[in-house]
Amino acid sequence: MQIIIPMAGKGKRMRPHTLTTAKPLIPVAGKPIVQRLVEDITKVCGQKVNEIAFIIGSDFGVEVEQSLIKVAESQGAKGSIFYQDVALGTAHAIMCAKDAIKGKTVVAFADTLFKADFIMDTEQEGVIWVQKIDDPSQFGVVKLDDKGVISDFIEKPTAFVSDLAIIGIYYFKDGDYLKKELQHLLDNNITEKGEFQLTNALENMKAKGTKFMPGQVTEWLDCGNKNATVYTNQRVLEFDKGKTYLKEKNIINNNSLIIEPCFIGENAEISNSIIGPHASIGANSKINNSLVKNSIVQKDSKVNNANVANSMLGVGSEVTGKNLDLSISDYTQIIV
Repeated sequence: MQIIIPMAGKGKRMRPHTLTTAKPLIPVAGKPIVQRLVEDITKVCGQKVNEIAFIIGSDFGVEVEQSLIKVAESQGAKGSIFYQDVALGTAHAIMCAKDAIKGKTVVAFADTLFKADFIMDTEQEGVIWVQKIDDPSQFGVVKLDDKGVISDFIEKPTAFVSDLAIIGIYYFKDGDYLKKELQHLLDNNITEKGEFQLTNALENMKAKGTKFMPGQVTEWLDCGNKNATVYTNQRVLEFDKGKTYLKEKNIINNNSLIIEPCFIGENAEISNSIIGPHASIGANSKINNSLVKNSIVQKDSKVNNANVANSMLGVGSEVTGKNLDLSISDYTQIIV
């Protein structure tokens, strides 16, 4: 099994956090988004993953590349790095890793997490993972025929045609066939609004007889902006509510109350504070005389005399104040 992870986007909706950190490397409940995605896909594949290919911008840096290689190796797979420096659409992004597209292949875009209670049927020709949503107008959706096979792909429908939204995870039994169809788009300059789109390749494959089945997840979690990511952090903590996240070493707790579910990273210092529920505190952070709930505080940060809720604080940030709802970048100081 091959896994292809396009993640070269600049994450504009997640600014200011993505000015210094690639969006898929932002931590949720103590782990980078992309690591959780890879772990979840590996679980539902039900077979050995040979290679995980990450498609990034060439300016992401050596440290990011090394982190991604370690993510792949943690799943017993080879990690490969490929580059996309010009945003030319989803099909173009996938083809940047064309050398890794072979055999059974999963393509997963790295701004989504999911919860699923099934093992993927890898004998199907193709599986497109979907989730029912109330307002599908901002997403690609699929229609099913009377046998449950996908009959149509519709991008951002203006009128209701289906409530099954494509969540950005795809399985192909024959990666080489996928690669051939994607190359056809590039060679013939077949674009939608100036970009090469995966959905065009899917339509071509379907027209040639490929049967795509829906793979429906039990929960789909978006990490597209601050509020969505904070909510995702909450839900991930809830998924594992039965086990503690207070398992890292050298946590200093001085007269503080921890309300689960929470994650507290190594060497964090919590003094005269209330943490949680649904708070993730990064390694080496210091929280003093504060309330932090439903928030992500990244590593090396300081919170003093503050009431922080529904917030994301970047690496090395410092906040001193009262009631706050924040989304601040790395190494930012706020004193109220």
